[in-house]
Amino acid sequence: MYKCEREDEIMALLSENEYATVEFLSRKMNISPSSIRRDLKNLEERGLVNRSYGGVKLANATGKRIPFSLRSQENSALKKQIAKAALHLINEGDVIFLDGSSTVLFLADLLASVSGITVITNGIDVMSCLSNYNVRAYCTGGAKSKDNEAVLVGDYTTRFLSDIRADLAIFSVQSISDDGGCFDCYAEEVAVRKTMLQNARKKILLCDSSKWNRPSTFYQCNVADVDYVVCDKDLNQFFKDPAPEKYILAE
Repeated sequence: MYKCEREDEIMALLSENEYATVEFLSRKMNISPSSIRRDLKNLEERGLVNRSYGGVKLANATGKRIPFSLRSQENSALKKQIAKAALHLINEGDVIFLDGSSTVLFLADLLASVSGITVITNGIDVMSCLSNYNVRAYCTGGAKSKDNEAVLVGDYTTRFLSDIRADLAIFSVQSISDDGGCFDCYAEEVAVRKTMLQNARKKILLCDSSKWNRPSTFYQCNVADVDYVVCDKDLNQFFKDPAPEKYILAE
């Protein structure tokens, strides 16, 4: 496939989705990630696309939300790395809240290695993943989100969670600001997570470094409010905390 043909196909795929990861484009077009990155650089220089860490969107994108199927592919190597580091924070017999984020989905795939745990989740894909293993799991129920088809939200979901006390709440967000504010673009998911965080003995935030200062709207919490933050970069240099051991570097 010639360079101009590749670029035309990339633009066609972005016209359908507005956003795509390098991994998605590479697999869809059967072209190496390095070639895709070179094409994206050329398209960006022509003002047709805007690149971000691991992905790209149309320069004239209307703000359409990124589908979960694409978000779960974005920075997948980092998310797997973070999930493996977070696994060490889970003990035998723990009761765990899991949200429906793409990073937590990678962790769900590892949970069969911890015996006796109980998982409560509003994540549809997380629940589907756990169904493949001998892990005791409960689905919150609720309405499928109109904004994110991978999660359940609403009053029924929060009422279900309000009657449960967990050892851990493990979650992710869309962005973290310089002052440690954690934000997400889906208001209904923020409400569900708040109930999880209120009813958990310990709170664990999973985040990859691409989320740093990414724009988002709805406030979830501050990193000061959580017990552990697992990231692919050392956060001690950003946040002066009396308990620096809370920032776990995923290596």
